[in-house]
Amino acid sequence: MTAQAAGIGLSRAIMDRLTVLFGIYLGIVVWAVLWKLGVPSVGSVERVIKIVPFVATATNGANRPFEVMMNLVLFVPFGVYLGLLRPLWPWWRAGAAVAGTSLLLEIMQFILATGSTDATDVVVNTAGGLLGLRLLTLTRRRFSVTDIGVARLCAIGTVVLVLVTALLVAAPLHFAPPGVGHVEHSVGDAPGAVEMR
Repeated sequence: MTAQAAGIGLSRAIMDRLTVLFGIYLGIVVWAVLWKLGVPSVGSVERVIKIVPFVATATNGANRPFEVMMNLVLFVPFGVYLGLLRPLWPWWRAGAAVAGTSLLLEIMQFILATGSTDATDVVVNTAGGLLGLRLLTLTRRRFSVTDIGVARLCAIGTVVLVLVTALLVAAPLHFAPPGVGHVEHSVGDAPGAVEMR
């Protein structure tokens, strides 16, 4: 079945471009989730699993609201792209695709020891993807924006994401995994003395 037969009115060329843009977006998501936009490495942090979402456990604190919000925002485009590339999928199938991708990323974090494996991320990422799908539906119905218009917005958004990612990578301020580059002060240290571990 062609894209036009699916009822979205996008040509094969536009669908191909959207697929490439979706691939670029997914590449950045994988890099952001697994390596926090840093140099890819394996085994850089202790393996941690947090099964109960949102709440503090004996070994892990509660999820920080900023991180939860960033995860939500990061996965909104996933839902928009799925809605454009797979217009015949029901919402639950798109949600399952987002949840499956998020779960795979969490498993990879555990296997590669690059971050904590957290059920909160799966829940929030899935919600972000479903929010993106809902925004696409509302944009089509309420604002009469065509799929070609949404595809253009996806292209602009992906280019902006690439530029922001490049700026973050090139910036002099970089974030490190917990415990790396931690600054400690000891009692009796001379004023201004800092020990790095």
